[in-house]
Amino acid sequence: MKQYTAKSLEKALEQASEELGIPSEKIEYTLIEEKKGLFSKSVTIEVSFVEDALEYAKNYLKNSIESLGVPCEIDGYVDGDILHITINSERNPILIGTSGKTLQALNELVRLAVSAHFKHRHRILLDVGGYKEERYEKVARLAHREARSVQRTKTSAKLNPMTPDERRIVHTTLKGMAHIATESEGDGNNRAVVIKYID
Repeated sequence: MKQYTAKSLEKALEQASEELGIPSEKIEYTLIEEKKGLFSKSVTIEVSFVEDALEYAKNYLKNSIESLGVPCEIDGYVDGDILHITINSERNPILIGTSGKTLQALNELVRLAVSAHFKHRHRILLDVGGYKEERYEKVARLAHREARSVQRTKTSAKLNPMTPDERRIVHTTLKGMAHIATESEGDGNNRAVVIKYID
C-alpha cells in the first residue's frame, strides 16, 4: 500500500496514476485524511493492490481458523482479478463441512472482510485440501453428461442448485458446445443451471 497527498482527490489520483502506470479510474484507494483549511486544503489517499488484498485475506483466515484451535497452512495466488486461496490443516473435513457448507461460509466471510477493509469487491475462490478442485472436475463431468443427453433428447435439463463458482464451471465447460445453451435460474441457495437445446 502507498499513500499520496495532493490538493484534491483528483490530483492525488493523478499522482498515483502517473507513478504506477494505472488509469486513475482503475485505482483502488481509501480516503485517509481530508484537510479543509481557510487558505489550504489537502487530501491523502492510500492506494492498495490486489496483492495487498490477498495477504490480508490469508492473514484474516489464518487468525480466524487458528483462534478456533485448528492449526493451518494457507497459500494463495492472484489470477487476473480472482484471489485463489488454499487452506490445509489436519482437520480439513471440519473446515469443508457437509456438502462444502462450512467452506462456502468461510469463503463468504473472508470476501466480506476484504471488501470492508479495502472498500472494493474482490472475487475470492477458497479451497480446503483440494476439495474444490475435485468438486469442479465432478461438476464439469456432470455438465458434459447432461448436455449430451440434452443434445440427444432435445429436452432441457435442470441441474441441482450450486454455488456461484460451480455454476460458472458449468457455463464455461459447455460454452461453444453444439446446440447447447446454459442459463441460471432461481434465487439464493436455490439458483441452478438449466441446460437447453438450441437449433
